[in-house]
Amino acid sequence: MLDDRDVVFIDGVRTPFGRAGEKGIYHGTRADDLAVKAVRGLLERNPQVPAEKIDEVSLAATTQTGDQGLTIGRTVALLSGIPQSVPGYAIDRMCAGAMTAVTSTAGGIAFGAYDLVIAGGVEHMGNHPMGAGADPNPRFVSERIVDPQALNMGNTAENLHDRFPAITKERADRYAVASQAKLAAAYQNQQIQPDLVSVAAKRPGEGWAVHRVDEPPRPGTTMESLSELRTPFRAHGRVTAGNAAGLNDGATAALLASGQAVRELGLAPKMRLVSFAFAGVAPDVMGYGPVPATEKALAKAGLEIQDIGLFEINEAFAVQVLSFLDYYGIDQEDPRVNRYGGAIAVGHPLASSGVRLMTQLARQFSEDHSVRYGITTMCIGLGMGGTVIWENPNHPDFGSKA
Repeated sequence: MLDDRDVVFIDGVRTPFGRAGEKGIYHGTRADDLAVKAVRGLLERNPQVPAEKIDEVSLAATTQTGDQGLTIGRTVALLSGIPQSVPGYAIDRMCAGAMTAVTSTAGGIAFGAYDLVIAGGVEHMGNHPMGAGADPNPRFVSERIVDPQALNMGNTAENLHDRFPAITKERADRYAVASQAKLAAAYQNQQIQPDLVSVAAKRPGEGWAVHRVDEPPRPGTTMESLSELRTPFRAHGRVTAGNAAGLNDGATAALLASGQAVRELGLAPKMRLVSFAFAGVAPDVMGYGPVPATEKALAKAGLEIQDIGLFEINEAFAVQVLSFLDYYGIDQEDPRVNRYGGAIAVGHPLASSGVRLMTQLARQFSEDHSVRYGITTMCIGLGMGGTVIWENPNHPDFGSKA
């Protein structure tokens, strides 16, 4: 039984992810149009939710300018045909933008300010390369507040390898190969496609094409092919394009509701939010952020890591995932971890990725009723981590006190 102010995840969708740049499927497509596709797709899948009853639209973007600017939550709501009476806003926490859109609106639901919200994110890294137009304060460097290397995410991943020498390039590559293989298997089993919203896009000088699958995956990846890649962030380094997420375009959207709205509208929750936490770490090892964030979230929930039956960890870099798994003594081939693969294979359009993790965890909950708790967690630029703990409504003990 849900309490009135319980926060539940009703549904989540995303566009297929594309490769950023002139060769990508979304070259020539606006970022806000991608977000509109996700929001419209979400509403079409949930016709029992009247659009006028939505209390807020919260959308994230890391680079909030151009077609990702102008308070994108509000503009996308209007462009999606949601009534003008429904407000919206933009939010930014770099890679955890969509995750923060979810947790921020979830707080509103728990407080009683909202009953139904749409939360998600968009990033068109082809139109807005990471860091474009940014002007870091010179005090960061002059006063040694932030190591200059921390402004480049690849450098921070190399720093994690330095800190944890047991995480070798061989381990990182092996993890990356597994990520590609797991995503390919998930596609083969039709576990990804149901939550994708088709996007018709037109590249400059070409005709229209309808995109129904992700562009970034490289299912034939092998250890041998990864060993030939250069290490762009350091000579003889360990981080390559093969064991890190790429530069991508895409959008996500999720529908959250209160327990009261679930009863009034006859909704079917896919997950219940148990707790969430964000934490800071040294910016030059930002990939370690999920560890303290998870520790905080577990403590708030009164749970231990052994209680978690599924992990959706954003794969910004293989070393970042491995540092998390090593901290908790979890084998990198543990079947609880990223069952459908992760961002190394499917892509990481920065501010959108948090909801992708949630959507995949929700589908895994529907497949595996033996799992009661799962987490979505990710590292965040400039030295942070975010973790959300969810409960599976299909578990026999759902809703009972732990």
